[in-house]
Amino acid sequence: MAKKSSYLLLASMLSTVALSGCGGQGNEGKGTAQDVQDKKKEPYTMTIFTRGVSADEFDDRFRKAIEKKFPHITFKYIMAGTGTQITDLVSQGTIPDIMRIDVPSMNTEYIDVGLAYGLGDLIKKYNYNLKRFNSVFIDEMISAGRTGELYGLPVPPYFPMALYYNKELFDRFGVPYPKDGMTWDEVYEIAKKMTRVDGEVYRGFSSSTNAMLRDNPFSLPILDPAADKLADPGKWTQIFNNYLRFYQIPNNVMEKTATLEGNAFGKGKVAMMAGQQNIYFIIPPEVNWDMVAYPTITGAPKLMGQRGPAYWSITKQSQHKEEAFEVIMEMLSDEIQMEDSKKGIATTLVNPDIKKMLGKSHPVFSTKNMNAVNFYEPTSPTPKRKPELVDIPGRTQEAAILEAFTSVVTNQADVNSALRMAEEKLKKAIDAEKAAKK
Repeated sequence: MAKKSSYLLLASMLSTVALSGCGGQGNEGKGTAQDVQDKKKEPYTMTIFTRGVSADEFDDRFRKAIEKKFPHITFKYIMAGTGTQITDLVSQGTIPDIMRIDVPSMNTEYIDVGLAYGLGDLIKKYNYNLKRFNSVFIDEMISAGRTGELYGLPVPPYFPMALYYNKELFDRFGVPYPKDGMTWDEVYEIAKKMTRVDGEVYRGFSSSTNAMLRDNPFSLPILDPAADKLADPGKWTQIFNNYLRFYQIPNNVMEKTATLEGNAFGKGKVAMMAGQQNIYFIIPPEVNWDMVAYPTITGAPKLMGQRGPAYWSITKQSQHKEEAFEVIMEMLSDEIQMEDSKKGIATTLVNPDIKKMLGKSHPVFSTKNMNAVNFYEPTSPTPKRKPELVDIPGRTQEAAILEAFTSVVTNQADVNSALRMAEEKLKKAIDAEKAAKK
């Protein structure tokens, strides 16, 4: 695996302490809260805030378990929306106890608004075993915080990259199905064979373009970690050229927007799509699809690119930090993650028994090659900005690189010019952020 960030030192120290106090596999990560369990529990309300997880999903995955485990707690669930953004809650003085944060927005919606709370002391107190998680996700959170603190624990799903294919089209044109372990060169040759006009146009390849660029197997960041510029233009040139050739195949024309391109596979006229294994990505039932491991690119580690998970975090203002941590431990337990995995929600744990159950109880995923997402280990997280440098939101960076790639595909710019334009957009965004901080 690619070299880990130096921030892993903290995770290693914490997990070493954790291992000294853990019992057998069935108790890993559950902690030792006997002192709290033995005391009479006074009833109170604990508030949990998330972005992007509906109340129905939260109830289905977590509520029953935590209400059973903590009967004295009334759980108030708030989903971000109009009037309930975290900035709204802070201004109203209704700060949640637990938050579900993600890396792209953790600065603006957690750290910068004064909510951040490092979990190190609680991890030590409960002898919590960080090694039950894939180390990539722990490293990601520590490095993203840029302080050496661990601000959250990884909650499924994460979004591994995979290559989808339409079995009906491959059968129709007599081309063998893709398989796990292919290179992008091999996929390119298949895409050329599968792009054809047979009464109507059939495309050989489409993509979730933003994910394909951002979640690249080099773990290449968009913004340079040490300077106000685009990271490694030479490597971005290689990435652009690798994907660009697919859209230069005659008749394999990219859709007009990234959203349309990401949904093209579901129309049934595209042979292959590079995208995320995503419980929220619904392919119409009339498309007979399957998937294989994400292809490898020349010079990159044989690892699977992915959009990392969100994280359960605790606010600095919470008056119930210890029980909030206990609630988080329960929501990340082996039992809950096993049920998640069976539904097709990729686990953040290293437990092989949980991994191999991915999608087993899902009516669609249970018929697919779900092992494709575990064929390679996840890539290391992209290097983060030095703490002394001004950072800009991940979504701003993603927009700049996506616009650059689209301009090349649509023949509005060559690769070098497009990357220079992306760098200029990044610099302007950094300058605006510096001005806002004055």
